[in-house]
Amino acid sequence: MKDLHPPVRPLRCKTRVARVVDLIHKLKSPFSIADRPVAVTAARIATGVFVGGLLAIQPAAAATPSAKDALQLKPVQADVDYEVVEPAAVAKCTVADLDYNDWSGWEVRSGDGTLLRRFADTNGDNKVDLWCYFKFGVEVYRDIDRDFNTKADQYRWLGTAGTRWGIDENEDGKIDSWKQISPEEVTAEVVSALADRDAARFARLLATGKDLESIGLGSETVRRLSSKATRAAKDFSDFAKRQKAVGRDAKWVQFAAATPGVVPSGTDGSSADITVYENAVAMFEDATGNGQLLVGTIIRVSDTWRIVDLPSVGEGGDAVAQSTGNFFTPGGMAQSSASFDSGLGAQSQQLVTDLEEIDRKLASTSNPKDLAKLHEARAQLVSRLIKATDNPSERDAWTRQLVDTVSMATQSGVYPDGTKQLQAIARSLGDSNESLKAYAEYMMIGSEYALRQTPDADFAEVQKWYLETLTEFVDRYPRMPESAQAMLQLALSKEFEDKEKDALGYYKKVAAAFPGTDTAEKAEGAVRRLESVGQVIDLQGNSIDGKPFRLSQLRGRPVVLHYWATWCEPCKQDMKLLRALQARYQKAGLVLVGVNVDATSEMAKGFLKQNPLPWIQLFDDGGLESSDLAKTFGVQTLPTMMLIDDRGRVVRHNVRAAELESELDKLAK
Repeated sequence: MKDLHPPVRPLRCKTRVARVVDLIHKLKSPFSIADRPVAVTAARIATGVFVGGLLAIQPAAAATPSAKDALQLKPVQADVDYEVVEPAAVAKCTVADLDYNDWSGWEVRSGDGTLLRRFADTNGDNKVDLWCYFKFGVEVYRDIDRDFNTKADQYRWLGTAGTRWGIDENEDGKIDSWKQISPEEVTAEVVSALADRDAARFARLLATGKDLESIGLGSETVRRLSSKATRAAKDFSDFAKRQKAVGRDAKWVQFAAATPGVVPSGTDGSSADITVYENAVAMFEDATGNGQLLVGTIIRVSDTWRIVDLPSVGEGGDAVAQSTGNFFTPGGMAQSSASFDSGLGAQSQQLVTDLEEIDRKLASTSNPKDLAKLHEARAQLVSRLIKATDNPSERDAWTRQLVDTVSMATQSGVYPDGTKQLQAIARSLGDSNESLKAYAEYMMIGSEYALRQTPDADFAEVQKWYLETLTEFVDRYPRMPESAQAMLQLALSKEFEDKEKDALGYYKKVAAAFPGTDTAEKAEGAVRRLESVGQVIDLQGNSIDGKPFRLSQLRGRPVVLHYWATWCEPCKQDMKLLRALQARYQKAGLVLVGVNVDATSEMAKGFLKQNPLPWIQLFDDGGLESSDLAKTFGVQTLPTMMLIDDRGRVVRHNVRAAELESELDKLAK
């Protein structure tokens, strides 16, 4: 008869046991509420058995740990649907030495033999590096320690749970990027990001210029789509707070879309076939019922799928028809998909088809006169679409889309008459839709400001007009989100004029009038910065390679805090000076701390690889607009430098490069 109990491997299969028993003796109960949280997770891992929630195997021999202790371990990621054993059934569960793939470790099975957990040492270093969770005997998720330092750095959903594979570069328990994710799971992530108001989670789904270049898209298409994605990342936080359709308890239910299409190689300069979905929809449910979210275009980038724009929602969660696809005319889907209850009428379908044709011409046209005519024709088409729809939510969505595209074209200089179009849109809205009217007027102000800045313009006069117009706008719409942005601009102008008292007034108004928003947090940070001289400050975050940082750790040494981005040329000039100052004031203990506010860490890492800097660089998702590092001191413009003395007190809250040497001389005396 075959031996059902194969020989136990020496040391490696027995190693986990003694540490478990030792820990039990020390704590009486290794997971008691009095000594540690019950919900221990891999995110807080440390060396040792069950320390931080993970198992580390150590040489010894003793009895097998109990199933109760083993089942206390939980996945790092919170949204894992794995089998949880009822307390009454735990006593029937068993723990056995692992005999699988030449791994060491142990498995937990239910009373009927169903596999529940697997914890394995896969490289023979006597430490668990793989934590597997099952449902109905099928592995659905695993935490992975790929660099074998006892900290999980990858998270995989498997089996019936999907295909997601997340990478955690700094091992803080949060996914930094996706190595693999399906289009269905992308839409689920969008729903979760909206429900949680999580801008970083949403940003991980957006295509970067590097992504789009890697799949062979033409340069103009890369520019157009990456610009959309960058704007989507910037606008997500405000959009998530403004929309009402997706509640905090919303859960993804289903993915709906027509079949994916292929953009053949050679289209608009592409060098390979591109697979995309257009008008993809996420169906969700929450306490109020069912809803639909139009996610739009999803593009395949190797084993991941990427989006390029904000989703659209309608009243009561009804899906909002997208104006046009990024690659195909969406008319066919709007008619055939059951996810759009109302669909589009024949007239609207024809207008959408005409709109797609104009967009195709815009992508391939470079003549300024032709571009202006095409943008005018496009604006007229969208205006007709707005009139053709009876759905207020769709009408508002079309109007916002029209305002956005006209404003962008105007500010880029290809549609000089765009401001007239924006004025007409604002007038047509009347006073019944104050929110949309304020948005249109604000975009009109920004567009006209850009047009007025010609080479021969009187900049002082242009600036005067801009600030006066913004002030009037704030007076008309004091509670609109755009007024918060306007007041930040007004405050910044006062800072440039060294009128800090006036700047503080604006910042404090924003903080009081728009609590809980990104603009309020930025305003609060600006107040903190402007009132910081002589005060001890702190800043905490992570370095660009994921190591934790606190400014207070540098007490005893003077510090220059330098906010920069790869697109800021003056910042790069400052770096040359800072390098020289670092050498000159080495004896004084000068420390430089860079704070990068690019949209992605890859941009900063690429620059630093080509231009290495001998001081620490901090990074946080969200860039200049919404990263915690920027919001801490309300940084709105670059470069921004702060000088801090050896006691942690701010000497200058915005010191210019030309002034830095003399300030350091004072500190060195």
